[in-house]
Amino acid sequence: MASYKKRGYKPKTEKEKIEVEEENSTTAEVFNSLDEGANKAEDWVGENQKGIFIIIGVVALVVLGYLGYDKLVAGPKAEEAMNEMYTAQKYFDEAVTGESKDSLYTLAINGGEGKYGMVDIAEEYSSTPAGNLANYYAGMAYLNLKDYTKAVQYLSEFETDDAVLGPVAKGGVADAFVQLNQLEDALGYYEQAISASTNDYTTPMYLFKAANVALTLGKKDKALDYFKRIQNEFSDADQAKNIEVFIGRAEASTK
Repeated sequence: MASYKKRGYKPKTEKEKIEVEEENSTTAEVFNSLDEGANKAEDWVGENQKGIFIIIGVVALVVLGYLGYDKLVAGPKAEEAMNEMYTAQKYFDEAVTGESKDSLYTLAINGGEGKYGMVDIAEEYSSTPAGNLANYYAGMAYLNLKDYTKAVQYLSEFETDDAVLGPVAKGGVADAFVQLNQLEDALGYYEQAISASTNDYTTPMYLFKAANVALTLGKKDKALDYFKRIQNEFSDADQAKNIEVFIGRAEASTK
């Protein structure tokens, strides 16, 4: 299994050269696996985006009823925020399902047609459910635009107990940290995504990603534990295909 070496390290013997080549190959395989998993996640989120936001919209309305804000202030403010979000959400939905994705995600973030974008809504209406939800939209848009630092910033601000949206937001932060090569942070957020909810889609996906990152970090026992959870608890998941190969690799690396 790969172990990190100082920048500029050069192998001196033939044996060390072979070890470095093997490490580079293993690391590449791990990140290829993560990329494939990320693509599947993006496909699933894209296909189910409208359903996801219907769910969170209902949650937002329920929360609104329990916030206890003064009706003369909170009510109109929340309604105004939802109205402002309509155009930005339209851009986001079109980006998910259509072409010209980069320009549409940018419009969702910054706004258009004289309307606020998600960043403005998150700032101006931060005390409302719509302002909270705008953090999710903005974070996911930045993730798709490969602005990983801002993706982390906005997704980290989003708060929800929803069984799907919660793990997806945490997983989005982790995916961004992987791209920023902050693997310890990525592992921590994948683990938060795992613990946020147990279901047949997000749990095996983030178990698999966490296991691969753990393996890259040399945390072999943790990686093995996560791979085996997929095998034992989520045998029908996509991530369970060929899981024996990953278990074997993790077991070999612990010897």
